Amino acid sequence: MPESNDVRMTLNYTLDTSVERYEDLPAIGMAAETPLTYREFYDRIIALAAHLAAEGVKKGDHVALLGENSPNWGTAYLAVVRLGAVAVPILPDLPEADVHHILNEMAVPVLFVTSRQLEKIYELKQKKLRRIITLDDSAAPQDILDVTHFTSYLEEAFAEKEKATDEFVFPEVKEDDLASILYTSGTSGYSKAVMLTHKNLTANAYSAAGMMGIVESGSVFLSVLPMSHTYEFTLGFICPIIMGCKIAYAGKTPTPAILQRLCAHEKPKAMFAVPLIMEKIYKKRVLPQIEKSLFLSFLCRFSFGRKFVYKKIGAKLITFFGGDLQVMGIGGAALNPEVEQFLREAEFPYLIGYGLTESAPILAGGPIGDDTIAVGSTGKPFPGVQIKIVDPDPKTGIGEIFGCGPNIMKGYYEDEESTAETLTEDGWLATGDLGYLDDVGNLHIKGRSKNVIVMANGENVYPEPIEHKLNAYAWVVESLVVENNGKLDAWVYPDYELIDEETQGQSQSERRQHIDKYRESMRQEVNKNLSSASRLTKIVERREPFIKTATHKIKRYLYTGTH
Repeated sequence: MPESNDVRMTLNYTLDTSVERYEDLPAIGMAAETPLTYREFYDRIIALAAHLAAEGVKKGDHVALLGENSPNWGTAYLAVVRLGAVAVPILPDLPEADVHHILNEMAVPVLFVTSRQLEKIYELKQKKLRRIITLDDSAAPQDILDVTHFTSYLEEAFAEKEKATDEFVFPEVKEDDLASILYTSGTSGYSKAVMLTHKNLTANAYSAAGMMGIVESGSVFLSVLPMSHTYEFTLGFICPIIMGCKIAYAGKTPTPAILQRLCAHEKPKAMFAVPLIMEKIYKKRVLPQIEKSLFLSFLCRFSFGRKFVYKKIGAKLITFFGGDLQVMGIGGAALNPEVEQFLREAEFPYLIGYGLTESAPILAGGPIGDDTIAVGSTGKPFPGVQIKIVDPDPKTGIGEIFGCGPNIMKGYYEDEESTAETLTEDGWLATGDLGYLDDVGNLHIKGRSKNVIVMANGENVYPEPIEHKLNAYAWVVESLVVENNGKLDAWVYPDYELIDEETQGQSQSERRQHIDKYRESMRQEVNKNLSSASRLTKIVERREPFIKTATHKIKRYLYTGTH
């Protein structure tokens, strides 16, 4: 292992090593388009970094990236950290007010942005911002914003490099230097600015690359999640660079039909997804196949028959993803246990991961091929990470999950109070999640400590497992269990497309009765499998989707009043 604060655990060294090994292999591109090779990608990064430095960007400066995934986003990020500057990736789904807050707090001199995000900065009043570069070469009304196209800026950078008589010398960057400041978009309200060092990110990416040794260099990683989220950044960007793989971007969130077409073209060996993607495919493509066939429904009543049917569907699912898939990482939120049971029995190559932005991000997941990983768990602690359960309940073993390792953040930006609450003096991260470790070391998550509902009889109710039961119903898109005057209610957002199909030609009142019947029968069925304290008093129809984080977790604090 490199000595403390060496350069060998920096993102810069990681890239340099990969370019030496894989320079002619494809590195990065939009799916179904010609990619850049590792050498071409590297040359762009170095030229761009030197040009930014010539314009006054220096070590420690903050540079923001506000845009959807693209090779240019990756080029800009790695050019920023090459200088020892700090990249500030902003989630594309954030509203204008949040974007302004981040850009003002970070006092960025340079912003990389895309056309879909430009209008969020029209009203920005930030005196230090001197250069706005559009990653997709989009223009802006000249009287509102003065922007530079990425392509022309890069051409200038290469021209400068050609003219230079001496090789540009970059500042030395160490592993403990800051690489990124990321604003969490958490489920419990107030957004915090997480400071991640080069080593935080590379340590986690090297662990992932070591675990994914079954995927060879030259293979394709298909990227569908935002790079501005640490889950996709570490596992879907830095990890494939370490492995000499090609990253193919799907563009904006693809529909199943577009995803299928891109997969047929790219034939990915690896990809990372949030549970929502797999849950949608399960509900829309797997369940209907079984329900429409009396024979398959009959077979699925028996364990042997169900496994036979699921295996056949699993093979079709791998074909859907291009036919070569070796690993699909699923994380960012909890996967429905029913969907996971299907994936396990279908022998689909999935892995569950668990982590936080504060841990860059993975704390637990895998290892690949471990038969002792229990369905419903997040697998074993990640290589290099230690996990302990603090203040466990003597009966259940459930307590708060703490993590420790080289991937744990430096702290929250200019927020010593929150840092002290979250990081212990000896480097343990308090996750705020509750869970337990089983006899073979699997971590089981029970939910957020702030989400636990304490009933009048003192019993702790975890809303997440009840929501999983509700979400398993075909007519339910998503749900939220809330406490209401000492009782439990569930708010359910229905699949109106399915309801429309089932009530075609019926009146509005008949349609309403159809949903009411569904609500009551589901409440009774679900209650049969719950303890008396956890039973639902009523199920309320919600007419619009819940507001969610980047990884599709519902922002509970908006609906429950807890922070």
